[in-house]
Amino acid sequence: MSKKSKNLPIYMIGGSKGGVGKSTLCIALLDTLLFDANNERTNIDVLLIESDTSNPDVAKMYKDVTKTELIDLDHRNGWVDFVNVCDENPNSVVVVNTAARNNSGVASHGENLKISLEELNRDLITFWVVNRQRDSLELLKEYMQTFSESDIHVVRNNYFGEEQKFELYNSSAIKKNIEEKGGKSINFPEVADRISDDLFTRRLAINKAIADLPLGNRAELKRWRKDLRVMFGELMDV
Repeated sequence: MSKKSKNLPIYMIGGSKGGVGKSTLCIALLDTLLFDANNERTNIDVLLIESDTSNPDVAKMYKDVTKTELIDLDHRNGWVDFVNVCDENPNSVVVVNTAARNNSGVASHGENLKISLEELNRDLITFWVVNRQRDSLELLKEYMQTFSESDIHVVRNNYFGEEQKFELYNSSAIKKNIEEKGGKSINFPEVADRISDDLFTRRLAINKAIADLPLGNRAELKRWRKDLRVMFGELMDV
């Protein structure tokens, strides 16, 4: 769990645009929480909230692995449901996979979650996935206006290049602001395209893919999984 957590946290996977890797990061976090390096189930109870209700790939991949709720966070009622579900599952770590359009819902209704965090006895911890384009940073700046006091970590998706290629973010005032508040800038390791295709086309949870894929594919997936443990180890006790 987060080293700063009051109790069990809410992990928000953000990015607010399509194609940056939010869903891939979400399954990586789910796998890290739910399974150890030997593919054995941990004792961590996880609730997945899938807010991409029009394309709920992660929910379809993990519905038989962990508790899953589909909640549309574009609308006020969805945020009411979100807070209620978190309250009804006090013994679960909550992982939220957000939709591409999420910033609009956050700006309009995110205050509902913000004012509920103390009573929920939870911290909100955001992993914000960026590519190398300016709009990734502009959308992050908008998000920070609502959740300015939450823990925010920026995830440079190495699918778009190595760390030094993220020049806009690396030299930005946003990076300085994030890190001054205790957030980190981390690198999300790339996985071979064919493995990503296997996971999403066949809607396989990582633990299932580890058992079912051909040997070479499994080797690449295990390599990636090991790198994920190192990445998340900078932020959580895993």
